[in-house]
Amino acid sequence: MTPSPRNVPGDGVPWWRNAVVYEVYVRSFADSDGDGDGDLAGVRSRLGHLRDLGVDALWLTPFYVSPLADGGYDVADYRDVDPRFGSLRDFDDLVSAAHDHGLRVIVDIVPNHTSDRHPWFREAAKSPPGSPARDRYIFRPGKPDGSPPNDWPSTFGGPAWTRLDPSDDASEWYLHLYAPEQPDLNWRNPEVRAEFETILRFWLDRGVDGFRIDVAAGLFKDANLADLGERRRHVVDGPIYSRPEVHEVYRDWRRVLDAYPGERMAIGEVWTDSAAELARYLRPDELHQVFQFDLQLAPWSAPAFHKVVTAALREIEPTGSAPTWVLSSHDAVRHLTRYEQRGGVPGIGYARARAALLFLLALPGSAYLYQGEELGLPQADVPDDARQDPVFLRTGGVEKGRDGCRVPIPWSDRTSPYGFGPEGTRPWLPMPEGWASLTVEAQRQDPGSMLSFYREALRLRRELTPGLPGTLEWTEVTETTLAFRRDRLVCVVNFDENPVRLPEGRPVLTTIPLYGDLLPGNAAAWLTT
Repeated sequence: MTPSPRNVPGDGVPWWRNAVVYEVYVRSFADSDGDGDGDLAGVRSRLGHLRDLGVDALWLTPFYVSPLADGGYDVADYRDVDPRFGSLRDFDDLVSAAHDHGLRVIVDIVPNHTSDRHPWFREAAKSPPGSPARDRYIFRPGKPDGSPPNDWPSTFGGPAWTRLDPSDDASEWYLHLYAPEQPDLNWRNPEVRAEFETILRFWLDRGVDGFRIDVAAGLFKDANLADLGERRRHVVDGPIYSRPEVHEVYRDWRRVLDAYPGERMAIGEVWTDSAAELARYLRPDELHQVFQFDLQLAPWSAPAFHKVVTAALREIEPTGSAPTWVLSSHDAVRHLTRYEQRGGVPGIGYARARAALLFLLALPGSAYLYQGEELGLPQADVPDDARQDPVFLRTGGVEKGRDGCRVPIPWSDRTSPYGFGPEGTRPWLPMPEGWASLTVEAQRQDPGSMLSFYREALRLRRELTPGLPGTLEWTEVTETTLAFRRDRLVCVVNFDENPVRLPEGRPVLTTIPLYGDLLPGNAAAWLTT
């Protein structure tokens, strides 16, 4: 199946290089059958929203067969759709409809680990130590004192090892960088590598345009499983992540992708401490993109934003690729709430979120939006007894986890389920009272709404940015203000509370009205020259 893109660049620029991609958290987007879980048919029914918003592609979080111990990132069958989310026919219909709307489709691939209910792991659990079945995963005997094989921590709390049979002191332990229900695969096993190339082809044959690779830096671990020791507080590199062997895998995957028509692509979830390390994944024969998470982590600060962008552009430019920017995702507190918490003034997060969007969309490269940010959704306060994130469960509630950003988005009506599903639907996570003004229905006709602002910003981006250079020129960098130019487009962001004077140019979009030629505090503007 060959994709039918909305926009085919005429200058040889691949579609993904400057695309705006919308992340769909499938379980929380739209519920077509009223069971409380969003599904693929629900996504298909709302494609008009994405088309009208003005994005170029949608990224679907995992919809595969899964017990949902970690929101679908524990996959039991990589070649089928979980019945809660639909069927392969529903997937095919969604891809076809998305292409008809001019939208590309990116799907999540989860290669670091499987579900403990995957047939491979079930076979491993029944097989003896040293067997081929166990070699697909990372099994090791414990230390003589009965402790795990090493001191590696799980990202979700507790140790990264679980004894296969807790009642047997001689039982082997298996590695899981995340939840115990997510055993890590052994990527030194050729069978694992061959299996995932087959999985990629399965979905490429069904018409997907790309893959978002979960835990992309984590596939290979130190062969000796060395203790971290003092490095335990800091494990984004070293024995666990960004081992050099991982690049061989992505060279193989790139050959698979390049064998298909239509500019199929891959973007990696790569966490590193170094923009230089990030750039290694972008060599011409490896991944097309990697997420630039530092902007998502940055405080509302001119020096912080400037540092992130400057470092990313400096390291990525030699690769010939382009940066990929993100402010929110299914794994982080929504940026509106982050900016609110650090602002001290009620409502300031809303103003800063609008300004951050203009900054993001004016940068060279692509931008990934997270569902609901176009509605100005804050982080939801989920009651503890309703939380399902393993981060919350494994830390005993010390860490609240990610449920607050995964609450279903509101479409219409004045009370829950706000059009997320049919009347009477009980969403899998409770939706807050007071979201009536945040629904798509309420904002669609309001020219001052966040939704209207996103639509206008994306429309102008499509109009103003084609042909602009993949670099920028900083024209003002202070403790409170950033301004940069990309040929005819100028972006100015005021991070302070006091107004600043705009440079010469014609304002084409501002986050709030100007005072003459003054840009108010916590605001941004686009100008053309």
